[in-house]
Amino acid sequence: MDTVFQIAVLVMSVVIHEVSHGYAARSMGDKTAEYAGRLTLNPIPHIDLWGSIIIPAILVFSNAGFIIGWAKPVPVNPYNLKNGKWGDAWVSFAGPLSNFVLALFFGLAARFDLVPFSVMPIVASIIIINLVLAVFNMVPIPPLDGSKILFAFLPPRLAHWRETMERYGLVLALIFIVFLWRYLTPVIDWLLRLVIGS
Repeated sequence: MDTVFQIAVLVMSVVIHEVSHGYAARSMGDKTAEYAGRLTLNPIPHIDLWGSIIIPAILVFSNAGFIIGWAKPVPVNPYNLKNGKWGDAWVSFAGPLSNFVLALFFGLAARFDLVPFSVMPIVASIIIINLVLAVFNMVPIPPLDGSKILFAFLPPRLAHWRETMERYGLVLALIFIVFLWRYLTPVIDWLLRLVIGS
């Protein structure tokens, strides 16, 4: 049953992450996600079979020590966005920000004993999963959100870096997950102490 709860929490967290991208894009002038029917918390339009179900289940059942996943990306047309590259950066940042806000909300609820003890395991899962999603997605490797934030700060003369990173992004992301994931743990632990106050 714990596995079911963890996967359910992950699915809803990545759905909120993607919907936040869509609303941020709409606020910047792009209604592509809205027209595609993706500005909804109904998980069905967002579920990616591998990213939302299969890989999270494998990680949980194999006791990998962490759980990660993703939903179908909401469609965004960067040419419709106000403020050019900064609009794209804001849309990208909205996803991780939504996960941190969720973790903070439930962390404060746990800190001030606003939730029954019986549901604390679920609350703990919400906090940890959302912190992992927030931190992981801020890694500046395509296709993660942090890459678009980084690209917004790159001067035009380094534009070729973006092309190279996007070409090899999936490979770089896999290398990061396999060999460098542990370096995110101190950041996640620090944020966890910050939101729960211990």
